Amino acid sequence: MPLRAVGAEQNAKRRGGIPEMELVVFEENKPLVLQELENGEFDYMEAASEVFETEFFKYIGAKNILAKAAQTYPTPREKQEVPLWLYIASELTMRLHGVHSFHAYPMVVRTGGMLNALAPKINRSTLHPDTNDMAIACEGFNRKNHYDRQTPCDQDFLRKLARDTDADALMRWFNNDIARIFHAQRAFDKEGIFIGDASYIFVPDNPDYEGSARLLFDENNHPVSQEDLKKMTDERKVRCQWKRCYKMVTLLHTNAKLGFFVFVAVKVVSGNDHECPLLYELVEQFIGALGKGVMKKLILDRGFLDGMEISRCKSEYGIDILIPVRKNMDVYIDAMSLFQLPDVAWVVCEEPKQEKKQPPRLKPEAVRKRERKRQETLKERRREQPPPSPDTVIVKQEAAVIGDFTSWSSCTVPLSVVANREHYADGHQECWLLISTQKHIHNPATARQEYHLRTATEERYRQLKCFTNLADFTSRAFSLVVNQIVFTMLAYNLLQLYLLRKGREELNTKTPMSLRRQLLPVASHIIIYRGNYYGLFTPMEFAELLALGLNDNARKKIGEKCRRQRRELTELIGNPRPP
Repeated sequence: MPLRAVGAEQNAKRRGGIPEMELVVFEENKPLVLQELENGEFDYMEAASEVFETEFFKYIGAKNILAKAAQTYPTPREKQEVPLWLYIASELTMRLHGVHSFHAYPMVVRTGGMLNALAPKINRSTLHPDTNDMAIACEGFNRKNHYDRQTPCDQDFLRKLARDTDADALMRWFNNDIARIFHAQRAFDKEGIFIGDASYIFVPDNPDYEGSARLLFDENNHPVSQEDLKKMTDERKVRCQWKRCYKMVTLLHTNAKLGFFVFVAVKVVSGNDHECPLLYELVEQFIGALGKGVMKKLILDRGFLDGMEISRCKSEYGIDILIPVRKNMDVYIDAMSLFQLPDVAWVVCEEPKQEKKQPPRLKPEAVRKRERKRQETLKERRREQPPPSPDTVIVKQEAAVIGDFTSWSSCTVPLSVVANREHYADGHQECWLLISTQKHIHNPATARQEYHLRTATEERYRQLKCFTNLADFTSRAFSLVVNQIVFTMLAYNLLQLYLLRKGREELNTKTPMSLRRQLLPVASHIIIYRGNYYGLFTPMEFAELLALGLNDNARKKIGEKCRRQRRELTELIGNPRPP
């Protein structure tokens, strides 16, 4: 049964003379509301559009996620006039709409679905007495407003609170307290697969970006050291560019089917800081917050090769690390010698079987005819193209494993080495190695498939950076840069969790832009409140109820109460802002 989270004033608890606000849950109970309405009894009614965003805020409100997040938020304010759960909800609604400028908050909050989820205590809709335009009347949380409020809180309040919040404290809040909330919501899969990665976030070449660094990058956005630059040809040197950037190190949780993606930890630093120690700090924080057993497998890139830390993850935390090896390492040289022996058992790697999908709905004949013609055209174009070069066509993939390697002196735990051999059409072979702290690997092809999860999740970073304008910072203050990254990830995580719980996990792979289309209104309802319950009625259903379903006494009581509430709403906006 869906729930509706609203704000309610609790007069029993006060701080600094201002009543503190907390979430109250309203339960949908249409039969009870209908029974009360037949007697002419109701508390409030409003018209609202059903939007995806409204259902999202109902869900996180009913699960008490907002309230728990507000309890631990590292606020810099000693006096709390606006509740922190409203601040967090306002940040989330901006990120859901892909908006990062706080000046856009009034537009977002008035056109989105957050206010529908927070009605009727926080806001009410009515007609403006002067212009007859539809207006949103918000009572606010203090007595300092000289003009009518049409947003629950001021955009300047959001900006100042975000700017004054310490960046390191905000990241610790996300990495520890928010992780605990997701753990309580059972957001972590039993497989325990986590992926660590680092990514550069580029900003305009302005030294006022606090904590940023200016580095030289090649055409693939890989950093270039002075030694690498000396080895480059003149042609490649020309394509290198100096760019200003931050570095973002993250821990991402997913499963073998890539059914969801949850960012559990993030660290934003200067672009020239090394990512390796930062990632293992995030792992240590995660274990400290949730304990052992949640993170079971950690898949990393070779940039995180550190024998001591890998040993620590295995021996102290019980985490198996899967990571590729560099060719200049002793363990690589020793393993390649052993894999040349004839008694090594190589396993042919096959593509994992795709799950059978439900057959699509039969399309009209005209549509099928166009599709057949399109497929024929594509086949003709492929025949006209020259065949691919034999040295780029893989004809067979094999994998083998040898355990109990101790050639890595800084790693104190035995390692299993997985060799991945690829045969090309021209006859040449290429081999690359993975090391794992897992003691027994029965099928080396499984380790190969697990490592490919890391490359598959690179699409998540591309979506965040490209489709949510993650790097489109509206301020050069480091605290606001971190604020934008943290709340964008939090909104992304909660959206993933919501879709998973609603049985819509197929949408988790969509871009935020595709999901944003669902923020548009899809239906209209008349919402009637009675006590801690509410009922949703379509306009036609409500008209039929008034015309045929109520007796004269009930209609009279409803009419009198509607006139009284209409007068109260008009008084709420009696002091509009001057034009």
